Parts: sequence; C-alpha cells; structure tokens
Amino acid sequence: MGKVRIYKLASKLNITSKELIRKLLEKGIKAENHMSSVEEKEALDVLKDKIPEEKKKEVKKGESPSKVDQPPAEKTSVEETEVEVPEKEPGNALKVPEGVTVKDYAELVNMSSSEIIKQLMQLGELLTINQSMSPEAITILSESLGYEAHLVSPFDEVEEEQEEIFEEDLEPRPPVVTIMGHVDHGKTTLLDAIRKTEVAGKEAGGITQHIGAYQIIHNKKRITCIDTPGHEAFTSMRARGAKITDIAVLVVAADDGVMPQTVEAIDHAKVAKVPILIAVNKIDKPGANPERIRTQLSDYELVPEDWGGDTIYVDVSAKQGTNLDELLEMILLLAEVQEMKATKKTPARGVVVEARLDKGRGPLATVLIKKGILRPGQAILAGTSYGKTRALNDDKGNPITEAYPAQPVEVIRLSSVPEAGSEFVVVSDDRTARKIAEERALKKRLIEKAKPARMSLEDLFAKTKEGEIPELKLVIKGDVQGTIEAIEDVFKKLPQEKVKISIIHTGVGAVTEADVMLAIASDAVLIGFNVRPDLKTKRMAAKENIEIRTYRVIYQLIEDIEASMKGMLAPEYVEEVLGRAEVRDTFKVSRLGVIAGCSVIDGIVTNDSSVRLIREGSIVFEGKLESLRRFKDDVKEVKSGFECGIRLQDFSDIKVGDEMEFYKLVVKEPE
Repeated sequence: MGKVRIYKLASKLNITSKELIRKLLEKGIKAENHMSSVEEKEALDVLKDKIPEEKKKEVKKGESPSKVDQPPAEKTSVEETEVEVPEKEPGNALKVPEGVTVKDYAELVNMSSSEIIKQLMQLGELLTINQSMSPEAITILSESLGYEAHLVSPFDEVEEEQEEIFEEDLEPRPPVVTIMGHVDHGKTTLLDAIRKTEVAGKEAGGITQHIGAYQIIHNKKRITCIDTPGHEAFTSMRARGAKITDIAVLVVAADDGVMPQTVEAIDHAKVAKVPILIAVNKIDKPGANPERIRTQLSDYELVPEDWGGDTIYVDVSAKQGTNLDELLEMILLLAEVQEMKATKKTPARGVVVEARLDKGRGPLATVLIKKGILRPGQAILAGTSYGKTRALNDDKGNPITEAYPAQPVEVIRLSSVPEAGSEFVVVSDDRTARKIAEERALKKRLIEKAKPARMSLEDLFAKTKEGEIPELKLVIKGDVQGTIEAIEDVFKKLPQEKVKISIIHTGVGAVTEADVMLAIASDAVLIGFNVRPDLKTKRMAAKENIEIRTYRVIYQLIEDIEASMKGMLAPEYVEEVLGRAEVRDTFKVSRLGVIAGCSVIDGIVTNDSSVRLIREGSIVFEGKLESLRRFKDDVKEVKSGFECGIRLQDFSDIKVGDEMEFYKLVVKEPE
C-alpha cells in the first residue's frame, strides 16, 4: 500500500470525504481536502475501529458512491442501486476533449448524465447536463471509474497517422534558428548580410515589425532562420506549445553591451531549454570590446568555451561580413551534435510562424514544416482556420511545388487568419477540415468561458497543497537596477529549505506585454516595483487572467512574498486539551442509546470538541460528542464543577468510573 487520495479512500470505505477528513484529523493525520494524499495503511490502521459497521461493506462493482453515502430510510430495506460502470481496470487511457460537457462525458464512459451529475456534486462541482467540466473534475472522476484521463486540446484532436516510422525513413533536416537580442543590435542586418538582401532597409525605422522566416545555404547545407522583433513572438509561440526552435542565436553589439532585452532573450531561451550561441556583432565600430561582452554574459551562466565553459562565441561584423562563415559553421556544428532528423513519408505537419490579412490575396500564413511534404491542392487545418493549398511560395516569394521539413512556406486563401504558434496539419478533404475547424471554434469558446484564473499570490496556498507548485516563480520589473538588486538580495537571504524562490526574469522599466507572456509561459507571479503597466499591457493581462502586483514600499513586497511562502507550507495540527469529566452514572434510552451522567472535574467541555473515553488508563473510544445537555436543555459548554449529560457519537459501551478527555485540533502557524 502506498499513498492514496482522500476521495478514493472515502469511496473504498463507503463514507463521505468530509467524514473521513474529520476522523483523520482527530487521529493527527493531515488531510486538508478531498484531493489530499495520505498513507493508506496508516489511515486504515487508525480507522479500523472507528468506521461504523454498516459502512464497512465493500462497494459492489459498478455501485455509485453517491448512493452509498445516502442514509437508508427508516424501517425500510432499500435495495442498493446498481450502475453500469465500464469494465475498465485502473490505468486504461481515456481521451477526453477539453471543455467536454457533462452529456458528452457521460457518453464517453457509457453512463447516464444524471449519475455523472451526482458524482460531480460529491466533488463540489454543481453542473448541468450542458455545462463544461473542469480539468480537475475530469481527472478525479475518470480515476474513480477506472480510467486514466488524457485531456485533449481542441487543436490536438487530429491524430498523427499510427503508421510505424522506421529509422531508415528519418532523414537529416535543416536546423531552425531563432535570431534574438536587443533592439538595434543588428539582428536583421546580420541576417541580411548572410542572405545578401536588404530587408532592414525596408523596415519602418529600421526595426523589424513582424516575424520573418528564411532559408540560407552554406556549404550545400540549409539553415532555417527566424527573425523576430525582440523575443515576444518567440515566447508567444512557446507559450502555445509550438516548440519549433532548435538553436537560439543571441546577437549582442560589441560597442553597446548587455541590455535589458538581451537579458530577456536569455531568460526566454533558457525557459525554452534550447542551446544559445552568441554572435558578438559590430566589432568594426569604434569602442567595440568583445571581451567585455564575454565578461558580462558570464554573469548569466554563458561562459565562453575558451574560458572553460560550454557556450560558443563568434565575433562578427554584419556590415563588413567578418566571420559570417564561421558563425554558420558553428550553427551547423550545433545542429550536427543534436542530430536533427524528420521523415517525409507522412502527411505534412507544421507550425504557423506568422499570419496576416492581405487585401488582394486574403488570409495568409507563413508555416514551418515539421515533417512530411506539403504540396499544392491539399486540404489543411490550422487552429480554427482551414482551406486548400491553392499555391505555395517560398521565403523569396517564388512559387514551389513541394515544401520539405524545416522549410518555411507561405500558404494563401485560408478561411481566416490563424493564430501564430498554432499547429497545421494536412487532412483528407475540405469537408473534414471545415467540420473539425468549426468544432474547434465552438470548444474554444467553451474553454474561454470556463477559463480559470492564472497564478496570483492568494492562489499559492491552495495550489501548492495540491502539488501544483514546487517553487514560487517571480518575474520582477523595477524603476532602477539598484532597487531590483536589493529585492533579489533580500529574497536570496530568505530561508528556502522548504519553499524555493525562483526569479525567472528581472528588468528595468515598465511592465510590458513581453513580461505578461513570460509570466504565462512559466506560470510565474508578475511583480512591478515603482513601475506601472500601460493600458495595452493591462488589457492583455486581463484577457489572459494574469495578475500584476505593483508596489511602492519594499517592505510590503517582502511581507507579501513571505506570507506566500508560509502559505505554501503544509499546516501543522496541534492538540489542545480543553477539560476532563468523570462518568458518575449511565442511563439507557431506547431510541438514543446510552447517556453518561458526568461531572466536569477540570477545564471545560464544549459540544463541538473531540473526546477520548479512558478506562483504567486505556483509550477505548475516540471520536465526537453526539449531544451535551444540562438537565433537559442542549448547551454549548459546561464548566468545571458542574454536572452534565453526554452522549457519544456511535458508541454506547460507557461504564461508571470511566474518564473523558476533551480536546480540539488547532492549526499551528507554519514557520
């Protein structure tokens, strides 16, 4: 026997979760809610004499726990209702769409909707037949029915073909490289020099306004490059689950040094767990100091190889074309180490890199093929968009007849503009694509409607008890670097043996949309000190249910974080003895059982306290009071020196001379 959830143990014992929690707390076993886990053997050992006999019966196969928990009617013999539960052993996989309604879930498990509603009520979920079930309810209910639930996103319902992929079918594919870095450090100019184009000159103000995906050829080998405006789109795609980047190339200007967006790019690449290659650009400019860049980046765990680290640095000049071949060689070397391969013998799948609405050609999408071959005339599905690939254009705008793995290609005339980061897949025909897209759109609306709030400091205690948060993650923005360093220093000095503080990112300046995206991707709390988010950022945070905490006094910030860390600790229960009473006489009442006539010899007795019945030094009962009376009246408490009548819950073997000890469990403040 190992650990078991409270709700599962309660179902096994045929008692309610609430009753089981109460009995476990009385024995000093921690149990906060129905999702808590306890040692099954330990729990059964202490409960074996405390569960009423009529509730010790095993549940019949297929019997509903909700029926067991209802008390039988007086003086009637009610035949227990049998419910047909699917013949499944624990661990059988069950694919359940996100946002599934009660009716649809009932059909999946071959049960009636009314029975599912009853069982959901026991879990605290009050739903009607057409309402969507929460992910937690789906998981718990499926486990109790013998299934292992796998939640399926509406965008993942088109399964990959289950044909076996042989090793000989896998072929080397080009690496996908994302160019990242601070504004005006030469990201696009560097890419232009490699491609020998003039993209940067065409950009408004010389700044990239959109994502560009290109392919270059070096030594007869292809490299796919994604140029982004900073790193927001990179994180946006990763937050949506589109892991398309193999290598992150961080461009840093040798005459400028490490800047805020440089640090943000590092943090985003680390969260995505992709290797980082450093391109030290502008070495031709006066004041360029590549060694200073290496020293600065070493503080971010990017130690150069020639210093004993494992990060590759290449000094380049985009304008003069210095060391560009060496940079490409290093990219190909990293790709070779990672052994990037894909198959061409499956229906094409990929990711939408960017999408827009063109006045003349309608909705367009730049997609990156992950595997398979995409050809004109195929029906494709991308999120809630669909269409037929009437024409394909490569990154230079030339029409092509086939697109291969890791190749960016432009698809035109879709039904709508798909979201960047959504997956596209080739399906059998237009009708299938349209049907799935419409179902996805409907389910997306249902999921959005029932979308839970994301991380907040108030949620930390509840979520951690359920094992969702192993550490407290923070994204911190401040007005000046000195303040941020002071906050970091205070956090590092806090004891972290039981709760770990992980600072995902820090930066100077206002809270931006990029910070919100990072908080979404890493499930972190977003904190601003002496800075405020702009209106656009506030709207985005509200839409994504991200809480932004702002402070002006550092002590308030520290107090909130300390309170959150305390809340993440499991509560400790301490027994507090209230009083003692001696049994002077007993009275047997036919309808009620045995009532003990007692004298309170110490402290106080309350009607909601727990009690131990002690006979000749041994504990013969431990439980709750059924009633506490003075003469004929029910009372809340009886003080020392007074007499009272006490009836124990589910226990009648009381004898003259027995002693009763009254106590309660109190929560000890965690440290």
